[in-house]
Amino acid sequence: MKIKFKEDVPSSNELHNILAVGTTVKGDVITDGDFRLNGRVEGNINCAAKIVIGPKGHIDGDIVSVNAEIMGTVVGSIRTSGALVLKASSIVTGDIYAQTLEIEPNAKFSGVCNMLPAEDKSE
Repeated sequence: MKIKFKEDVPSSNELHNILAVGTTVKGDVITDGDFRLNGRVEGNINCAAKIVIGPKGHIDGDIVSVNAEIMGTVVGSIRTSGALVLKASSIVTGDIYAQTLEIEPNAKFSGVCNMLPAEDKSE
């Protein structure tokens, strides 16, 4: 009888990355899994899943992701192919491109919002 073991390497659906408070990254971040930012990034973030910017999180750069939930500060554009949620504590300075958008009361947003599907942007 042969026993098969599941590999210890998680699939991209199981990957979760966290950048802790007090940590600063200078440069771009690219990830296939979910990403939670509680620290600071000075560069762009490209996330093939969901990104969460925690209340103490800060990014000086652009975000590209499938879904995003912002509780902290973003200075740059945010592009999601799915949902974008701006929580009450969020501060966003930059343009937003999203399929769906939810903005809670007291969220701060300064920029242009575009919610057209990709194929309609040229019109």
